[in-house]
Amino acid sequence: MSEPDLPLLSVRNLRTEFPLARGLGGRRVVKAVSDVSFDLRAGTTLGLVGESGSGKSTLARSIVGLDRPTAGSILFEGVELVGASATTRRRAGRDMQVVFQDPMASLNPRLTVGDAIAEGWRIHRDVAPRSEWKSRVAELLERVGLNPDHAGRYPHQFSGGQRQRIGIARALALRPKLLICDEAVSALDVSVRSQILNLLEDLQDEFSLTYLFIAHDLSVVRHVSDDVVVMYLGSAMEVGRGGDVFGDPVHPYTVALLSAIPPVRPWRETGRERIILTGDLPSPVSPPSGCPFRTRCWKAQEVCAEVKPPLVDHRGDGHLGACHFPEPAGSGPSVAPVP
Repeated sequence: MSEPDLPLLSVRNLRTEFPLARGLGGRRVVKAVSDVSFDLRAGTTLGLVGESGSGKSTLARSIVGLDRPTAGSILFEGVELVGASATTRRRAGRDMQVVFQDPMASLNPRLTVGDAIAEGWRIHRDVAPRSEWKSRVAELLERVGLNPDHAGRYPHQFSGGQRQRIGIARALALRPKLLICDEAVSALDVSVRSQILNLLEDLQDEFSLTYLFIAHDLSVVRHVSDDVVVMYLGSAMEVGRGGDVFGDPVHPYTVALLSAIPPVRPWRETGRERIILTGDLPSPVSPPSGCPFRTRCWKAQEVCAEVKPPLVDHRGDGHLGACHFPEPAGSGPSVAPVP
């Protein structure tokens, strides 16, 4: 058990790389996650945002053990998971569950919904006795808004939103402490998305859950997150409370992302300008020297190519940014790029 003042999950200097086949240039690696650090407090929601290819999902897979970290530390309830034994990993895995983006791909099409939900109990036999499986499956289906009588149906007999509810029920079956939602609502219609978000919010209160919520949609992350980590090309660009990151960002990349959110009341935001980033996202095989964002940043100078900026508290309020030329306090999210 973790101490009350310690974070449930603490990630420090995490690095995950994947080797490529040797070519003319020698050994090459994909630097999917590069030196990422953050804390996740129990009972809160941490939003992990960034463009596609920024390393969000690889970071999540590294935390739950689906990918093996190259270096760094992952402390879950004070227990080190990087390099841990299979027994330690298995014990932690019960308390960390994932809701994936595509429930059709994560659910076995040959298993009924009831069998899919009960699958974890076959491995962790101390969670639920076999005599209670049927009743507990019914309770979980009802709790996520599905008909308990449909436990004998197969995944293809449900809609996308219903399958996502099944995925949530399966994740809750082991009574986890941490639920990782990896783009869990990005493939859903807007109306269904709001229903799932409301369900997750209710479940968090009812089961005292902690969420790591991964998304590329900042408007969704702003709605659900207490704290936010902004990632770019495998690195954490900004870390802070949700209100600080969205209301007064430190890093130019966050400013650019926020400028892309459609305004709710455009008639009240006439001075707001859209920042269009030039160039493509660099390859994680050969990332830029220094700051990974410098090739697309309008504030980049010579030092940005020479030294990778550390993730530090520029304002003295716990709001961290990895930038040599951070945004001044009070500039707000609608800062326009320098011509």
